Order: sequence, then structure tokens, then C-alpha cells
Amino acid sequence: MHLPLTGIRVADFTRVLTGPYCTMLLGDLGADVIKIEPPQGDDTRSWTPPAKGTEATYFLSVNRNKRSVVLNLKDPQDLQIARKLIASSDVLVENYRPGTMEKLGLGYETLKALKPRLIYAAISGFGQTGPYASLSGYDVIAQGMGGLMSYTGAPDGEPMKLGVAVADVFAGSLLTQAICAVLYEREKTGMGRRIDVNLLEGMLSLGTYQISRYLNASEVAERLGNEHRSIVPYGMFACKDGHFNLAVGNDALWLKFCQALSFEDLLTAQHASNAGRVQHREALMPELLRRFAGLTRAELLEKLQQAGVPCGPVYDVREALEDLHITARGVVQEVPHHTLGTVKTTAPPWELDGMHPPVRQAPPTLGQHTEEILEELENAGLPEHP
Repeated sequence: MHLPLTGIRVADFTRVLTGPYCTMLLGDLGADVIKIEPPQGDDTRSWTPPAKGTEATYFLSVNRNKRSVVLNLKDPQDLQIARKLIASSDVLVENYRPGTMEKLGLGYETLKALKPRLIYAAISGFGQTGPYASLSGYDVIAQGMGGLMSYTGAPDGEPMKLGVAVADVFAGSLLTQAICAVLYEREKTGMGRRIDVNLLEGMLSLGTYQISRYLNASEVAERLGNEHRSIVPYGMFACKDGHFNLAVGNDALWLKFCQALSFEDLLTAQHASNAGRVQHREALMPELLRRFAGLTRAELLEKLQQAGVPCGPVYDVREALEDLHITARGVVQEVPHHTLGTVKTTAPPWELDGMHPPVRQAPPTLGQHTEEILEELENAGLPEHP
């Protein structure tokens, strides 16, 4: 498959999660991503257990479709190699604390003057300016400061972070989008840009209607557990042998829902509209839970899906990956690995011409491609500066 970013080279100065997630997506789309690692490697190489052999599963999760070169940026000779690598690249991505790249002589203004076509993409906790710019930013801090934790969790419980590093992943995705947009623009202008994304503002962007609710109605979002403030019934429900999710998003679906489960006695005037169901939530929800307790998940899903009512099971990770739909679509891929034989990963999350892009390279071992990349730079005869 010809991939849209084939021929684009990315100098990847990122580590841990948010930056590597961005550069992995670029690699998935065909870019040649060169991961520059310090001698001790990306931090997540040591985040074990769990591990497969000597490789941390955390590192494996966000570093496919990359090549690894080890450079000590405090060493003048290695710093010169880094400059040559930048000279050969279309995009530079970094997630150091603001000011670090400038101290190395690799800041945006310096590189722009030497290579105007370079796209310089930075990702940080709080942005390049402002009172918090110099602070370290981690996912859980951004989830808390962006308000997400305040409206996540049980009504009578503590604020709760999501079970995946959503601030990191979302900011990495935003940076990928911006890089692709500027690559398109560069085809017309011949000029690169500086792109800056930060975790905190990413969380505010992800807040969408919860943020708008405050800005435009002066209401502060509260925790509702798995329920929805404006739709009933909507969310997760317990049944006889597990849990399932249900989304009765309009009044036509409410009619189908009641008919599918023989709940016609609930088709009352006070429940006819969503507004009425929200108003009578405290009486309606316990009654639904009582009835669901006598039905198995399979029974509920079969009847509701046949009726066209949106619903689905609540899976653990094993169940999700082994679901017949995921299996049929070939989402899990197995690829050769330099030392482990093979590793498994999920496919890139798009289809191009009806196919998932193939995983071309397993996550690299530390410095796996150092000699290969140094030879390429030597043969290219590149200057020391971009």
C-alpha cells in the first residue's frame, strides 16, 4: 500500500507517551520516523512490569513504525549528528520542557533561519508561554487542571481520572493533525511553521459541551457516574450476568426500547418525552435496573439490537480484543521484532482504500538503527546545520 506520508522524514526528539503517540501516527501514515534516544533510552523502556522478554509493553504500545538512533545531545559530536539528521528531515517533533531545545542550539528560531521549510512541532504540559510554561506536565495533572476529573466518577465519590492517559493521547493526536495540515500548506507556500500543542488546553478542548455549559449557561458540570445529565436512559446498566451500555437518544428509540423488552407499561405520558424521562429519572432508573436484573446480557443485547436500539456489552480488554467483530476486521496484527521474534499490536486506526495501513516495523530496540542511520547521513553528504 502506498501511504500518504511516504517520503516525509520526521526527526523525533520525544519520549514517554504524548510525543511518541504523535510520531507513531505519522509513521503509521508512511513517514520515516527517526527516534532519537539518549544512551539510557526512552523512559518507558524501563516501565516494567509488564514486559515481553526484555521490552516493556508500555514502550511497545507507542513506538511501532520507527527507527531508533542513540545520541547523547550533551556530547558535541552527537549534537552535530542530530543537526545533520534535522537537515535531512521535513518535520521535527519534541516534547522537552520549554527552553531545553534552545539551550541545545536546536530552538525554532535558530532552525527556521537555517531551514525555512522545516516544520517544528512542540508538545508540552502548559505551552511555551504563560505562568506555568516552565512546569513539568504529566497526564494526570492535565486531567485534573482541565476539569475532566471533576465530572468523571460516581456522584458520591472522589474526582476520577480516566483509565488511559487521555490527555497525552489526545494532545498527541492534535499535534498529528496540525503537522499533516502544515505539510499540505507547505506544498503551496514552500514554508514550514512552528506548531505548539499542550496537554492542558487539549483537555479544555476535549471538554466540549461541559466547557460550553459553563461558558454559556454558567453551570459547573457535576459527576453523574455512568448516567447522562440530559438523556434518560443512557449509560451503563447492570443485568443478570454483567453490564451493558444503552443509548436511548430520542423518543422514537424509547418506543422501540419498550416494545423490544415488553416494557409497554412504561409508555406513559410522563415518560413519552426525553424531558419527561429526565424529570422523572429518580423513579424510572431504579425500575429499569430492577427489570434488567432478571435478564441476561445476551438476551438484552439480542432484543435491543434487533429493534435497532443502540447498545453494547461492557468488556474487559481481553473480551474487547477477542470480539468477533474486531477479529473479523483484523485489528490485531503480529509483526516481526528484532529480538523477541514477534510482537502484537493494534492496526493503525484508519482505513485507506478499504484497508488498514500495515504495521511496517515493530517498535525498535534501543539504538537498533544507529549504524544504518549514520551511514545514510554520511552518504547524503549533508551539512552539519539544517
